[in-house]
Amino acid sequence: MSAAAISPKLFEAARLGDPHAIASLLATAQPDIRRYARQTCRSSADAEDATQEALWILFRHVGTIRSLLAFSAWLFSVVRRECLRLARRAGIAPAVDESEVEAALLQRPEADLRLDVAAAFEALPPHYRDVALMRDVKEMTIDEIAMALGATRQTVKARLHRARALMREYLTR
Repeated sequence: MSAAAISPKLFEAARLGDPHAIASLLATAQPDIRRYARQTCRSSADAEDATQEALWILFRHVGTIRSLLAFSAWLFSVVRRECLRLARRAGIAPAVDESEVEAALLQRPEADLRLDVAAAFEALPPHYRDVALMRDVKEMTIDEIAMALGATRQTVKARLHRARALMREYLTR
Protein backbone atom coordinates (compact mmCIF):
# COMPACT_ATOMS: atom_id res chain seq x y z
CA MET A 1 0.00 0.00 0.00
CA SER A 2 1.22 3.41 -0.83
CA ALA A 3 1.13 5.86 2.03
CA ALA A 4 0.32 8.48 -0.64
CA ALA A 5 -3.12 6.91 -1.06
CA ILE A 6 -3.94 7.90 2.52
CA SER A 7 -3.92 11.53 3.51
CA PRO A 8 -2.02 12.44 6.68
CA LYS A 9 -5.18 14.12 7.95
CA LEU A 10 -7.23 10.93 7.51
CA PHE A 11 -4.52 8.82 9.12
CA GLU A 12 -4.22 11.12 12.13
CA ALA A 13 -7.99 11.25 12.60
CA ALA A 14 -8.13 7.44 12.50
CA ARG A 15 -5.24 7.21 14.99
CA LEU A 16 -7.17 9.48 17.34
CA GLY A 17 -10.26 7.24 17.15
CA ASP A 18 -12.60 9.04 14.72
CA PRO A 19 -14.99 6.22 13.63
CA HIS A 20 -15.59 7.72 10.17
CA ALA A 21 -11.86 8.10 9.57
CA ILE A 22 -11.24 4.52 10.70
CA ALA A 23 -13.95 3.26 8.33
CA SER A 24 -12.44 5.28 5.49
CA LEU A 25 -8.94 4.01 6.30
CA LEU A 26 -10.17 0.40 6.29
CA ALA A 27 -11.97 0.93 2.97
CA THR A 28 -8.89 2.54 1.42
CA ALA A 29 -6.52 -0.16 2.68
CA GLN A 30 -8.66 -3.21 1.87
CA PRO A 31 -7.92 -3.55 -1.89
CA ASP A 32 -4.15 -3.37 -1.35
CA ILE A 33 -4.31 -5.77 1.58
CA ARG A 34 -6.34 -8.25 -0.45
CA ARG A 35 -4.00 -7.97 -3.44
CA TYR A 36 -0.94 -8.54 -1.26
CA ALA A 37 -2.60 -11.45 0.56
CA ARG A 38 -3.41 -13.12 -2.78
CA GLN A 39 0.27 -12.88 -3.73
CA THR A 40 1.52 -14.08 -0.35
CA CYS A 41 -0.91 -16.74 0.87
CA ARG A 42 -1.04 -20.27 -0.48
CA SER A 43 -4.72 -20.24 -1.44
CA SER A 44 -7.48 -17.76 -2.16
CA ALA A 45 -9.33 -18.90 0.98
CA ASP A 46 -6.25 -18.17 3.08
CA ALA A 47 -5.88 -14.80 1.32
CA GLU A 48 -9.44 -13.87 2.27
CA ASP A 49 -8.87 -15.00 5.87
CA ALA A 50 -5.61 -13.06 6.06
CA THR A 51 -7.29 -9.96 4.63
CA GLN A 52 -10.08 -10.09 7.19
CA GLU A 53 -7.65 -10.68 10.05
CA ALA A 54 -5.42 -7.80 8.91
CA LEU A 55 -8.41 -5.46 8.73
CA TRP A 56 -9.52 -6.55 12.19
CA ILE A 57 -6.02 -6.00 13.60
CA LEU A 58 -5.83 -2.60 11.89
CA PHE A 59 -9.19 -1.64 13.39
CA ARG A 60 -8.06 -2.64 16.89
CA HIS A 61 -4.53 -1.19 16.73
CA VAL A 62 -4.77 1.87 14.47
CA GLY A 63 -4.18 4.10 17.49
CA THR A 64 -0.80 2.49 18.19
CA ILE A 65 0.73 3.04 14.74
CA ARG A 66 3.23 5.82 15.25
CA SER A 67 3.42 7.33 11.77
CA LEU A 68 1.95 7.20 8.30
CA LEU A 69 5.39 6.20 6.97
CA ALA A 70 5.39 3.08 9.15
CA PHE A 71 1.77 2.25 8.36
CA SER A 72 2.15 0.25 5.14
CA ALA A 73 5.17 -1.71 6.38
CA TRP A 74 3.31 -2.57 9.57
CA LEU A 75 0.15 -3.55 7.73
CA PHE A 76 1.91 -5.75 5.17
CA SER A 77 3.89 -7.49 7.92
CA VAL A 78 0.54 -8.27 9.60
CA VAL A 79 -0.72 -9.84 6.36
CA ARG A 80 2.53 -11.77 5.84
CA ARG A 81 2.46 -13.16 9.39
CA GLU A 82 -1.15 -14.18 9.00
CA CYS A 83 -0.40 -16.01 5.73
CA LEU A 84 2.49 -17.81 7.44
CA ARG A 85 0.28 -18.71 10.40
CA LEU A 86 -2.36 -20.16 8.08
CA ALA A 87 0.27 -22.12 6.14
CA ARG A 88 1.73 -23.53 9.37
CA ARG A 89 -1.73 -24.51 10.58
CA ALA A 90 -2.21 -26.42 7.31
CA GLY A 91 1.16 -28.14 7.85
CA ILE A 92 2.90 -26.23 5.09
CA ALA A 93 5.91 -24.28 6.29
CA PRO A 94 7.22 -22.04 3.51
CA ALA A 95 10.94 -22.31 2.97
CA VAL A 96 12.95 -19.13 2.65
CA ASP A 97 16.04 -19.30 0.44
CA GLU A 98 18.33 -16.48 1.60
CA SER A 99 20.30 -16.52 -1.67
CA GLU A 100 17.08 -15.86 -3.64
CA VAL A 101 16.23 -12.98 -1.30
CA GLU A 102 19.70 -11.47 -1.75
CA ALA A 103 19.55 -11.89 -5.53
CA ALA A 104 16.15 -10.18 -5.66
CA LEU A 105 17.47 -7.24 -3.65
CA LEU A 106 20.53 -6.87 -5.88
CA GLN A 107 18.36 -6.74 -9.00
CA ARG A 108 16.70 -3.52 -7.85
CA PRO A 109 18.07 -0.25 -9.23
CA GLU A 110 20.49 1.32 -6.74
CA ALA A 111 18.40 4.47 -6.29
CA ASP A 112 15.30 2.42 -5.50
CA LEU A 113 17.24 0.20 -3.12
CA ARG A 114 18.58 3.24 -1.26
CA LEU A 115 15.05 4.61 -0.86
CA ASP A 116 13.79 1.21 0.29
CA VAL A 117 16.59 0.88 2.86
CA ALA A 118 15.87 4.38 4.16
CA ALA A 119 12.17 3.53 4.43
CA ALA A 120 13.05 0.26 6.21
CA PHE A 121 15.10 2.21 8.78
CA GLU A 122 12.22 4.68 9.22
CA ALA A 123 9.74 1.84 9.75
CA LEU A 124 11.76 0.40 12.65
CA PRO A 125 10.68 1.13 16.21
CA PRO A 126 13.04 3.79 17.68
CA HIS A 127 14.94 1.45 20.01
CA TYR A 128 15.77 -0.87 17.10
CA ARG A 129 16.44 1.99 14.67
CA ASP A 130 18.98 3.62 17.01
CA VAL A 131 20.99 0.42 17.38
CA ALA A 132 20.89 -0.39 13.65
CA LEU A 133 21.97 3.12 12.67
CA MET A 134 24.80 3.15 15.20
CA ARG A 135 26.10 -0.25 14.06
CA ASP A 136 25.43 -0.30 10.33
CA VAL A 137 25.69 3.38 9.41
CA LYS A 138 28.01 4.88 12.01
CA GLU A 139 29.95 1.57 12.26
CA MET A 140 30.15 1.69 16.04
CA THR A 141 31.14 -1.44 17.96
CA ILE A 142 28.70 -3.32 20.16
CA ASP A 143 30.51 -2.04 23.25
CA GLU A 144 30.36 1.57 22.02
CA ILE A 145 26.64 1.26 21.34
CA ALA A 146 26.02 -0.32 24.74
CA MET A 147 27.88 2.51 26.43
CA ALA A 148 26.06 5.21 24.41
CA LEU A 149 22.66 3.72 25.19
CA GLY A 150 23.38 2.63 28.74
CA ALA A 151 22.42 -0.92 27.85
CA THR A 152 24.11 -4.31 28.13
CA ARG A 153 25.95 -5.98 25.27
CA GLN A 154 23.26 -8.67 25.16
CA THR A 155 20.52 -6.06 24.83
CA VAL A 156 22.35 -4.33 21.99
CA LYS A 157 22.98 -7.61 20.18
CA ALA A 158 19.35 -8.69 20.56
CA ARG A 159 18.06 -5.33 19.30
CA LEU A 160 20.47 -5.38 16.37
CA HIS A 161 19.40 -8.90 15.43
CA ARG A 162 15.73 -7.95 15.62
CA ALA A 163 16.28 -4.70 13.69
CA ARG A 164 18.02 -6.54 10.87
CA ALA A 165 15.28 -9.18 10.76
CA LEU A 166 12.59 -6.49 10.56
CA MET A 167 14.50 -4.66 7.82
CA ARG A 168 14.96 -7.89 5.87
CA GLU A 169 11.23 -8.53 6.18
CA TYR A 170 10.45 -4.99 5.05
CA LEU A 171 12.79 -5.18 2.06
CA THR A 172 11.55 -8.55 0.85
CA ARG A 173 7.84 -7.78 0.85
